[in-house]
Amino acid sequence: MTQPARSIADSHDMIEVRGARENNLASVSVDIPKRRLTVFTGVSGSGKSSLVFGTIAAESQRMINETYSAFLQSFMPSLSRPDVDSLRNLSAAIVVDQERMGANSRSTVGTATDAYAMLRIVFSRLGQPHVGPAGAFSFNLAEGMCPTCEGLGRVSDLDVDQLVDVERSLNDGAITVPNFAVDSWYWQSIVGSGLFDPDVKLQDFTAQQWRDFLHKPATKMKVGNHTITYEGLAVKVRRLYLSKDKEPTQPHIKAFVERAVTFATCGDCAGARLNRAALSARIAGRNIAECSAMQISDLAAFVRGIDDPSVAPLVANLRELLDSLVEIGLGYLSLDRESGSLSGGEAQRVKMVRHLGSSLTDVTYVFDEPTVGLHPHDIARMNGLLLRLRDKGNTVLVVEHKPETIAIADHVVDLGPGAGPDGGRICYAGDVAGLRRADCLTGRHLDHRARLRDRVRTPTGHLPIRGADLHNLRSVDVDVPLGVLTVVTGVAGSGKSSLIHGCLPRREGVVVVDQSPIRGSRRSNPATYTGLLDPVRAAFARANKVRPALFSANSEGACPKCRGIGVVYTDLAMMAGVASVCEECEGRRFTPQVLAYTLRGKNISEVLGMSVTEAQGFFPSGPARAVLDRLADVGLGYLGLGQPLTTLSGGERQRLKLAIHMGEKAHTYVLDEPTTGLHLADVDRLLALLDRLVDAGNTVVVIEHHQAVMAHADWIVDLGPGAGHDGGRIVFTGTPADLVAHGDTRTATHLREYVGR
Repeated sequence: MTQPARSIADSHDMIEVRGARENNLASVSVDIPKRRLTVFTGVSGSGKSSLVFGTIAAESQRMINETYSAFLQSFMPSLSRPDVDSLRNLSAAIVVDQERMGANSRSTVGTATDAYAMLRIVFSRLGQPHVGPAGAFSFNLAEGMCPTCEGLGRVSDLDVDQLVDVERSLNDGAITVPNFAVDSWYWQSIVGSGLFDPDVKLQDFTAQQWRDFLHKPATKMKVGNHTITYEGLAVKVRRLYLSKDKEPTQPHIKAFVERAVTFATCGDCAGARLNRAALSARIAGRNIAECSAMQISDLAAFVRGIDDPSVAPLVANLRELLDSLVEIGLGYLSLDRESGSLSGGEAQRVKMVRHLGSSLTDVTYVFDEPTVGLHPHDIARMNGLLLRLRDKGNTVLVVEHKPETIAIADHVVDLGPGAGPDGGRICYAGDVAGLRRADCLTGRHLDHRARLRDRVRTPTGHLPIRGADLHNLRSVDVDVPLGVLTVVTGVAGSGKSSLIHGCLPRREGVVVVDQSPIRGSRRSNPATYTGLLDPVRAAFARANKVRPALFSANSEGACPKCRGIGVVYTDLAMMAGVASVCEECEGRRFTPQVLAYTLRGKNISEVLGMSVTEAQGFFPSGPARAVLDRLADVGLGYLGLGQPLTTLSGGERQRLKLAIHMGEKAHTYVLDEPTTGLHLADVDRLLALLDRLVDAGNTVVVIEHHQAVMAHADWIVDLGPGAGHDGGRIVFTGTPADLVAHGDTRTATHLREYVGR
């Protein structure tokens, strides 16, 4: 039988990139096979994200937006065309990234995956007594929410002891709230009301005076010839510091809010978020809140027991969704878990679930380090899911460092050879076998293995943890050794973070270096955040005999048009705001007068445009060089001094914080997955840095899944054996060599395989 002639349509089997120049890409041209799994590798800052996210995915999404009517486009963000000569054969791109899912306390795992919506419909049909439509089970709708907490499950209150010292009078400084000191404007507005004797101690106020002092709503009052507005102290504090649209940025205000605001479980709904009618309906003895609080793996079993034919198709879909969450390694979560509390890796996997059951094919899925937060045991499952997406006929593009995921690739594109200006070029493109033979950094390190220590360090003492029971921990007792490198490991959801973050940060001398967002605006950058800008400004001021303030983009030297940001943000009403380079300073952020001042031939804008490595050469000594050396030590040599902090990844944020803390006197460092975003070659540098911290007399505790860090440790604490209620126990403590020789945990199996024992 003759084969049908190959159609022209069959020839579009490569995404063709020609002349890509986004960020540091050096006019990159590359062909990427469609309907295959391609992994992009290279050191941090080599240009992987610029190629995959900034060029391919960005242009795909921009072109899709252009297919909509002008009216619909007016509601969409305005996307600029990537700097590339041509892109051919693109398909619709779906980006599955690690962006947190927002801190909205009304968003949960259940609402984000639609599992809770399905559960609401099931309860509206089968729940007894019958309550009503599905909306009656929604804590985000008035008909279903608890009226007391408005569907949040908790109520906030102010700790009055943190607002006042009742043993003092107003004249004696009884109010301890920031900005309410004696003779301040806010203090005068309270004393000037005439409601209280300012020389009487607060504890001697009458009941009515106490109510007025704390809780009187804003009231206009006649005082002499003037009319003033008086409001109680608690009312004013809520308005000034606790309103939803105001996020405190000053450290002392933030610290006060954290001290003064207390959250308590709502007494009416006991944290269930729903009103009594919704909670009265039950299926097989459980109400919807109890189902939402169950571990997803248990809820999946419960749903399998529902066999009413009236909801059979819906229950089948719900069962499939819950099984997918279990399969992707999130079975330890519950549907009522707030989305904002998920880690970046967990958030990415929740988003991934949405696409596993999709009927779409010939789509380009783009993943950013999908193995983040995954134990080697879980990485195998993640790899299976990536292959499933590919086998449905999709193009899967993955930015990744883990050799286990690189190994399953159909095609690998390696960028480099270095970072920043030293990167942005294709070092290798081909299959994995070819990568192993290639003379590139990734190829040389693909089979590199850290070795077990010949001799482990001896602890200088111990930090005892007793009866830890946060989340799924089962009254855990463990001693964390001092003066050594300890790695805390276990599968995702086993209780590692609950144990360490729940017990160690409150201890004296403990510094937690995590990946949480850095507070700051788009004006903040590594130079301002690390304090590097201060010695730089001082050096410019000395060289030019002018004031240091001139060299701050937040002060008098700033370009007046963009106010020192370098770009102008235009609000387009219904459309998303558009950022364009400031025409007056051409993105250099400073006035022409300031840019005329130079230091060794460079102006302040040119210095802020340098990478850390370039700046090390420019500042050979002094306090600026000390900060730059610490940034280079933590693997951020490629980072631009003036790069906005909002553009940094979680791993980069963590390493930036570590660089700052290394200049302080700490005793115990707690790091949470510091290998995130690190190339195989950079992991060795991280291990050397951890060694230097320990050898300088510090204790280092690392929550980590990377086998290289486990092998390099002096001591291992392994939690498990599983996740959720199958975890929360210490399953091994000892040296890595003991774990490899005698351990029978999942970690032991993978570490044994890693070190070749």
